[in-house]
Amino acid sequence: MGMDFDSVMKDLSYNEKRLLVALRDAGGSASPEDLVKSDAFSLEVEAMGAASWLEAKGIVELEEDVSRFYVLGEVPEAKEGLPERVAVDIISKAGGSMTMAALADAMAGRDKIAVGWLKRKGLADITSVDGAKTLVLTEKGRQVASAKMPEEEFIGRLATGPMLVEEADAAMVKDLKGRQGLIVEKTVTKRTISLTSDGKEMARREIVLKPQVTDLTDRMIQNGEWEEADFRRYDIQAFVPPTIPAKKHPLTRLGAQVRRLFTDMGFTEMSSEYVQPAFWNLDVLYTPQDHPARDLQDTFYLQQPSRIPVEDDIADVVRRIHENGGDTGSTGWGGVWSREKAESALLRTHSTVSSIRYIAAHPDAPQKAFSISRIFRKEAIDSTHLPEFTQIEGIVIDEHADFNMLISIIREFYARMGFDQIRIRPAYFPYTEPSLELEVFFNGKWMELGGAGIFRPEVVAPFGVKYPVLAWGFGFERLAMLKWNITDIRDLYISDMDSLRNNTVF
Repeated sequence: MGMDFDSVMKDLSYNEKRLLVALRDAGGSASPEDLVKSDAFSLEVEAMGAASWLEAKGIVELEEDVSRFYVLGEVPEAKEGLPERVAVDIISKAGGSMTMAALADAMAGRDKIAVGWLKRKGLADITSVDGAKTLVLTEKGRQVASAKMPEEEFIGRLATGPMLVEEADAAMVKDLKGRQGLIVEKTVTKRTISLTSDGKEMARREIVLKPQVTDLTDRMIQNGEWEEADFRRYDIQAFVPPTIPAKKHPLTRLGAQVRRLFTDMGFTEMSSEYVQPAFWNLDVLYTPQDHPARDLQDTFYLQQPSRIPVEDDIADVVRRIHENGGDTGSTGWGGVWSREKAESALLRTHSTVSSIRYIAAHPDAPQKAFSISRIFRKEAIDSTHLPEFTQIEGIVIDEHADFNMLISIIREFYARMGFDQIRIRPAYFPYTEPSLELEVFFNGKWMELGGAGIFRPEVVAPFGVKYPVLAWGFGFERLAMLKWNITDIRDLYISDMDSLRNNTVF
């Protein structure tokens, strides 16, 4: 059955009729930009709104041509040259060698980055000359001094204009994307609105452009305008957007569910500050001072304040435990414990700092406490890692606490969260013994969710705790990913309104 053109024409809005006329005058096809340039519409959004309605009625077709391309970013590397190129030129002019101090003067603010790239690319070696650290160009560095590097040729090409993604060297793009802001990927979408066969037939008919009225006002009734007004017909078949109720963010709802679960089990919520001295974050937890977790590449240290003092009494007890075991019966880690390292200010790297501070304030049994805490680690952002994330932490101090009780609590927690298949395997942590890692079976595979164990005597002895302390730390975001079958952890924090609106309420 063909289209009833007369009936459809009566239901068209003013803007839909304007678009029909504009497309007819343009030969049957035009872009939103063309329609604005021809003064058929004042805004592209008006043209696209009318096009969407006409498309639903089979009168026009919308086509999109999406192009992705790379351009140079607004960073020094794009304007002044790559730091290693600038450094090679400076060192070459100096005769092929230069002290690092002299390079720092010549490249203020960029010298450290330059040295890193020189070493990574094998362009220079660092040697000691008369007690001063000196950069000496290698054979490869001397060659680069007189020729362009492939990266520079690529950047030079981008300087002439945008480059389509499909034309770019993938390996080169991957390397340069590691230099934050050097190259930027942009997307351009070209839209075309075209009349269908039915649309062309309708456009040949007489189209009267007269603004329509959608609301009858008291003013129109009083002055009689309503008698001459063209009221838009009410279309009961028109598309109506879905009504989406307001709801809390999924992570907020999950946090409330975890809180309710623990409080129903008789737990008290605990907390601690984001900024901690390394003493409470690491030393009290019997983490040796040469442990890799203390390195700059793993931990965020603060410049202001750079140091947070700790109490003498507790510091002395922890020092003796680290050096020789103190009164715990342990041999300790040996060496000389550094109070300076212990007082370094940092962003807490795990929520166990909340647990140990709670234990220090509540050493007597029985105690049950939990926290849902934000923590910070110097992680590269990818589909499974963030530098800022959340842990579910818990402790139990009880005269009868043992490893079986710990496993039972873990199984009970995840069973109530909807995960019945749990697997326990041995693990190692500096502050618990025995220790375990747990996995749940989800979507056909085992997924790691966190660790647990019983605090070692070296951890709880400074606070006079007499009974076993069970402790665990679970990944909050990982739990959310499993619950909603999310493969990229970043999706949990991206403000995608469609995703948030369509998220189910549980």
